[in-house]
Amino acid sequence: MTTSATVLVTGGAGFIGSHTCVELLEHGYEVIVVDDHSNSSPAALRRVEKIGARPLLAAYPLDIRDAESLDRLFRDHRIDAVVHFAAKKAVGESVQIPLDYYDINVGGLVTLLRAMHRHDVHRLVFSSSCSIYGDARPVPLDEHEPPRPTNPYARSKSMCEEILADACGAWPDLTVFALRYFNPVGAHPSGLLGEVPTGVPNNVMPYAMQVAIGRRDTLHIFGDDYNTPDGTAVRDYIHVMDVADGHRVAIEHLCSEQPSSQPGRHILNLGTGVGTSVLELVAAMSRACGRDIPYEIVGRRQGDVAHLVADPGAVQRAWGWRTTRDLAAMCADAWLFQQLNPDGYSA
Repeated sequence: MTTSATVLVTGGAGFIGSHTCVELLEHGYEVIVVDDHSNSSPAALRRVEKIGARPLLAAYPLDIRDAESLDRLFRDHRIDAVVHFAAKKAVGESVQIPLDYYDINVGGLVTLLRAMHRHDVHRLVFSSSCSIYGDARPVPLDEHEPPRPTNPYARSKSMCEEILADACGAWPDLTVFALRYFNPVGAHPSGLLGEVPTGVPNNVMPYAMQVAIGRRDTLHIFGDDYNTPDGTAVRDYIHVMDVADGHRVAIEHLCSEQPSSQPGRHILNLGTGVGTSVLELVAAMSRACGRDIPYEIVGRRQGDVAHLVADPGAVQRAWGWRTTRDLAAMCADAWLFQQLNPDGYSA
């Protein structure tokens, strides 16, 4: 199979999904997007096409749980592989509306897997999460560390991984890469594509960028009493372009004439292996913006943990893949996007 393969990207208008679509287009894949735009804008897809220098094969504004519409899509297009991003993704929100997270994240995956099976599509890249590890030890974390999810979002992702293992056991032709990526930040270096959350941002970098541009007054940092060097939570921040590249490489391995992996579920971390505290991140963002970002320490957020840092050795050994962009590039690209798009994609 060549790079003329057709890839269905669910949640393709979202932050990571849109960057992954660009990577796929630039490497010769035909791309179909499914996205209900509950936390994304159709305008992102127009920018994907501009950066990728060619159109998407199709884009469907539908809910991933809509089995009838999915069946129609699979009948109308020959799909070679699927990248599944469509899900709710905010830790704090998941504590408030857990049933929505299980309905959409778990129910959506089940609906998608059934549609894939009915239409003989056997290759899937699943967007998993480092949050599955929870408050685990040791740090850095490798893929053999048992899951210890601490919030409904993380539990939904852990459940999805178990469902994928069971589906692979029942369907011997199914091959799945579950990519546990750590904290994606940054933006496309063109400044055309970035993170545009609906409403109040749930993640630190888009919130801080809105503070830096003047849309919000103060960044809230949730807790300074963790057992970390400066008391704030430590995370492995990874450039969204590296995350997108990792998903594209996964598709290459799935769609090659001689796939590198046997059928079944394969779990891989995507991360840098470098831990950065929230205060260190704020300092780096301030340097990128050329101004101090005001912040306030508030109480811990339910479901958060002290450390989440990847051991990326497995993906390096399996694919020879590693991240290529550092924290300074993450902050610089995010700031460029914010400057060029102060009101998001509506500008």
